Amino acid sequence: MPTKNSYFYGLGRRKSATARVRVFNGKGLVTVNGKPATEYFADSKSLIGKINQPFVLLDLVDKFDISVVVSGGGHDGQAEAIRLGVAKALVELSDDYRSTLKRANLLTRDARERERKKFGLKGARKQRQFTKR
Repeated sequence: MPTKNSYFYGLGRRKSATARVRVFNGKGLVTVNGKPATEYFADSKSLIGKINQPFVLLDLVDKFDISVVVSGGGHDGQAEAIRLGVAKALVELSDDYRSTLKRANLLTRDARERERKKFGLKGARKQRQFTKR
């Protein structure tokens, strides 16, 4: 268990979002870029559920505070990056959690990135309509 001022760190990435996560002893407060998570992700409750998924899986709800600095991407990618960072920080806290989180596929980085637009095309793959005559 961390002491009063110590924390465990985890870095999470998804698409173009990067989340630097610190996990402290506490009461379950989640702070994202200096705001409460409910205010930062005000448009969607499911994103807050994504962030808390590692804690729910390990029955550690309301036992740790999370402080996150996140940048890049949209809200969904940011939430998934935070989830990965939290899972990595929990493994740093105790190696016993690794097998449970790995089985739930929470320690794997989703490497899918947005494909770039190609020259001469309308998007990454969409082409102009072909006319025979």
